[in-house]
Amino acid sequence: MRWAWARPAAAIPGAEAIASARSGREGAEVAGLAARAAAVRLVHGVTALGRPLDMQLDGALAGLAPSDRGLARALVGGTLRNLTGLDRLIDSACRQALPPDARARNVLRVALAGRLLLDTPPHAAIATALPMLEGGPRRLVHGVLSTLFREQAVLPPPDLPDPWPVRWGASWGAAQVAAAAKRLGEIPPTDLCLKDPAKTADWVERLGGTSLMAGHVRLAGSQTVEALPGFEEGAWWVQDMAVSLPARLLGDVAGRRVLDLCAAPGGKTMQLAAAGAEVTALDISGGRLKRLRANLARTGLDATVVEADARSWAPEAPFDAILLDAPCSATGTFRRHPDLLYAKASLELGALTALQGDLLARAAGWLTPGGRLVYAVCSLEPAEGEGVSPPAGVEPDVIGPDELPEGLAPTSEGTVRTLPALWGEAGGADGFFIARWRRA
Repeated sequence: MRWAWARPAAAIPGAEAIASARSGREGAEVAGLAARAAAVRLVHGVTALGRPLDMQLDGALAGLAPSDRGLARALVGGTLRNLTGLDRLIDSACRQALPPDARARNVLRVALAGRLLLDTPPHAAIATALPMLEGGPRRLVHGVLSTLFREQAVLPPPDLPDPWPVRWGASWGAAQVAAAAKRLGEIPPTDLCLKDPAKTADWVERLGGTSLMAGHVRLAGSQTVEALPGFEEGAWWVQDMAVSLPARLLGDVAGRRVLDLCAAPGGKTMQLAAAGAEVTALDISGGRLKRLRANLARTGLDATVVEADARSWAPEAPFDAILLDAPCSATGTFRRHPDLLYAKASLELGALTALQGDLLARAAGWLTPGGRLVYAVCSLEPAEGEGVSPPAGVEPDVIGPDELPEGLAPTSEGTVRTLPALWGEAGGADGFFIARWRRA
């Protein structure tokens, strides 16, 4: 296909940027360059190296000003949500496809995301792209960007990367795949779980949100939660609507001994404590438990916190109810963590499903007679949900429609499955599976 650099330099958008590069003056700091360079590193780490974004952020953003950190996050998020469309645009302007892990491709992805999603001026997108290609194909990148900007390229609708369309299509059908692609392209809302569900209407009005169920408030888009009313006083915490359901499905826990297994960072522990339960919160990760303790301190709620491996730990006495939000693939959280679609592209579930079975078996043995066990995973993989066998010593405890928010119904087996199409017009929800049993 055509190359924009074949035209006279004066006719190319941002020609001054490449002229500066040729004269050696682009070595000076360009506004926004550090943020874009960090974004390129992060996109490469996710897409080429399979590293989760959260594990890279501190290192990649170290030393950046707060405004640059915010810009880098926005660029990475926009790039990962729209990666398939960005790549189609890039490939349409190249004679030969760039390798998927090429630095030039990642620079182009980030530059295009800045222009098409954040309205970066064309000359600024080019001026910040070229200095990141020291010793690389600057003319190619300049040509691709110039061609796309000149033709006023429009970003295609979002699409799931491989292998998810085939994988989820086989499990849930084409309509759910289409809904998942739409969710991927959207900035998810911010869900808050209230310490006092009786004040739901008050907080909806005060925060300007909506509610799907008592104790829940939904705010549009991403929020600076620390600046919202009620944060300092601990009146609520951030928790996706689907994530809040497992604790709700334990029923009335006031005055009862409840175990929250794999509890950190503490959203479900706080739900149970706010409902009056005597909560033991257990997690294997000391680092994550620090966040749980901080959340308890902010909200003024109380729980016994235990750092231990549930496979070797044993309680002193049985519990009236146990919540196991088990370690899983977390694929149901893709709308909030689009990097998972790349980090988990070669997903193998054998070790995870074995761990889930082990934890379930141990938990069932710690219940009092008649005690409830709720099992949940934030996964869209049936092997981690519908395919999990109930542990010995328990019987199904069917979940009723009156226990669930409007728009969500239990399955024919009396379990709960949330899928990408759920509450689509209201902002969606994480993918979740929930089952409930009772000790005979």
